[in-house]
Amino acid sequence: MEIDKNTVIFTDGASRGNPGPGGWGAIVVQNSKLKTQNEAQVMELGGAEKNTTNNRMELTAALEGLKQAAKHLNGGEVFVVYTDSSYLVNGATKWLAGWKRNGWKTQTKTDVLNKDMWVELDKAVSDLVVHGVRVDWKYIGGHVGVSGNERCDEIATKMADGIEESLYDGPLSGYKIRNIFDVSHDEALVVAKKSDSSRSRARAYSYVSAVNGSVMTHATWADCEKRVKGVKGARFKKALDAEEERKIMEEFKKA
Repeated sequence: MEIDKNTVIFTDGASRGNPGPGGWGAIVVQNSKLKTQNEAQVMELGGAEKNTTNNRMELTAALEGLKQAAKHLNGGEVFVVYTDSSYLVNGATKWLAGWKRNGWKTQTKTDVLNKDMWVELDKAVSDLVVHGVRVDWKYIGGHVGVSGNERCDEIATKMADGIEESLYDGPLSGYKIRNIFDVSHDEALVVAKKSDSSRSRARAYSYVSAVNGSVMTHATWADCEKRVKGVKGARFKKALDAEEERKIMEEFKKA
């Protein structure tokens, strides 16, 4: 990547309940036409909604990041948007043109989900193109060691949980993430994520929950969810066998 000709945007969204309380986070690194990377300006963005979905928060993060970047145009630029949302990348690069041709209908003739936001995002990108800006959408895996993505996830999660967070606005030289342009994955985290994915598909022996110091086991996720959903500080884990169930119960009782 030619850093001196690009503006880099990281985005992420989160929701509790899907739908439920949600938050979004973005990092905009304005680095166009600058002599050195340390002269780049970094702005962290974030916000929350009381009742939303994860996909709407992903779209909001991208839209707000593009709007912020558009405030400082020099012409002939590339905006590189990094996201861990395949929904956002596929929508922007594969589906959007077809949706528009079909009157914002899918191939099955149903209304496009989140149409209002896709229309707004499409307009934002089109306005940038008019000003000589190309938007490149890049998918990166979530929770695999990409620091820009990890920071956006932190912002989005705290916003969804109603936790106050200080957002940085200043030169790259003063930003805590000095390797913000590094989007290489930590292979150990990639392997761990694949293992977690296999585990999530495995049949549960039980589910263990802890609410206000009281630990219980549940035969189904539905029963566990009823106990923990919306309860501040509640914890839960899936056990794959009796021994793991015992260890989780001991862990929760010690917490």
